[in-house]
Amino acid sequence: MGITIETIEPDPSVPAASDVVVIGGGIIGITTALFLAREGISVTVCEKGEVGHEQSGRNWGWVRVMGRDPGEIPLGLESMRLWEDMDRLVGGDTGFTRSGVVYVADTPAKLAEHEAWLEHAKTYQLDSRLLSTRELDAVMPGGKRAFAGAMFTPSDARAEPQKAVPAMARALRRHGGTVLTRCAVRGIETAGGRVSAVVTERGRIACQRVVLAGGAWSRLFLGNLGIDLPALKVLGSVFRTEPLDGPPIHALGASDFAFRRRQDGGYTIAHRGASVAEIVPDSFRLLFDFLPSFVRQRHELRLRIGERFIEEARRKTSWSLDEATPFEQTRILDPKPSAPILEEAKRNLIAAFPAFAGLRIKESWGGLIDATPDAVPIIGEVPRLPGFFLATGFSGHGFGIGPGAGRLIADLVSGRTPMIDPKPFRLERFSRLERTTRV
Repeated sequence: MGITIETIEPDPSVPAASDVVVIGGGIIGITTALFLAREGISVTVCEKGEVGHEQSGRNWGWVRVMGRDPGEIPLGLESMRLWEDMDRLVGGDTGFTRSGVVYVADTPAKLAEHEAWLEHAKTYQLDSRLLSTRELDAVMPGGKRAFAGAMFTPSDARAEPQKAVPAMARALRRHGGTVLTRCAVRGIETAGGRVSAVVTERGRIACQRVVLAGGAWSRLFLGNLGIDLPALKVLGSVFRTEPLDGPPIHALGASDFAFRRRQDGGYTIAHRGASVAEIVPDSFRLLFDFLPSFVRQRHELRLRIGERFIEEARRKTSWSLDEATPFEQTRILDPKPSAPILEEAKRNLIAAFPAFAGLRIKESWGGLIDATPDAVPIIGEVPRLPGFFLATGFSGHGFGIGPGAGRLIADLVSGRTPMIDPKPFRLERFSRLERTTRV
């Protein structure tokens, strides 16, 4: 009962040259390429598997500004502006709907945290506001759990991950961009200290600039270049239901469940307060980088050691450009969801909103989220390697802020003045990001 994601018809041949090569066909890579192609820049996306088939197609489908890190709010606002026009922009259906998002608070202390965040929102004139228990009952009728209140943003939205990124990729091709699937990039070549080409499993592509938007694979790819990216993977578990009448239409996040209505009348449901942190060799290598965030989130992360430890311990971490890579051995990350976490989420949801009691699960799936120590993405050029840009580490926020991130990285790659200040996302905030660079 895995996930169903739309596929696209890729381009049949590898071009000899392209102005820009984007590594990774998720929402970040595809939107970056789309905005570049619309400016007349020749761009090629190389995806080792299928477009949008990893976390970009496995997320909750929330498009929100509410609750974001203060540095991400401008990125969220730009993304919302782009999402609003996305169906017209791509000439297809992404499922975007302004449906509103509610964060409920179990305690007055949690409600005070929401109130503190609203101080950041005032700068941007957001429509986010606090709800009393009585106002919450009016906005989210049918609830049976006693909450202390909530924070509500009517302008926040949702879209459909399983169809949005493929629709964007088709638009990219119509604008002259090349999309290659089942085409892993093995590494990059340089000339005169700058990027000069990428080498794929299907041949070499000469280029002036490269964007790595590799999601959960970025650390492995960069490690082969001698770049030590502080990023770990977290397993999220999700299920969706058959169409269901009665539950609220706004998306809601509680401490122990979350839901949002889907375009097909069903609901996407998850446990907002529980994700699996697999213990792998990198967990020890990056222990001190992630220790502060682990302490903060210790009640939300469930540590587990299993087959993935052995799998990653045995995985090749360095290779030459003429040999097969791990990207060719695992085309699509398709982890099993955590059944106990999903059952817990379902139980908590039904207890809080009995209208879900009759739900029938249609699909359930897992997804591996690339997380940085501060849960803020990395967007920018690698200082020691001109022409090489990173757009990774989105920490579960990538789908909602993807279009804004794509617009930002496209501006940086093309040399335009960016509409969004890139400083909060700079590489240099991580002291260990670069130790050596070998290409």
